[in-house]
Amino acid sequence: MNNNPWLESIQKNVSELIAKSPAADIERNLKSFTSQAFNKLELVTREEFDVQADLLRQAVAKLEQLETQLHAAEQRIAALNK
Repeated sequence: MNNNPWLESIQKNVSELIAKSPAADIERNLKSFTSQAFNKLELVTREEFDVQADLLRQAVAKLEQLETQLHAAEQRIAALNK
């Protein structure tokens, strides 16, 4: 099926009309607004989140280890005081 130049012209005119319409301006403004809103939220990337989650897991593990050591030391001190 060959394209009709008349139909191509209409399609081009409709595309240009949509590009120049207020809807295009609204879309640009909305994109700008949402971009600014996300920047104000100070969101982090998934990679940054995963790094921080891993560091938190390591810190929790170290804290549990130190709590165990402290509990053992307290028991030794209590045994020595008896």
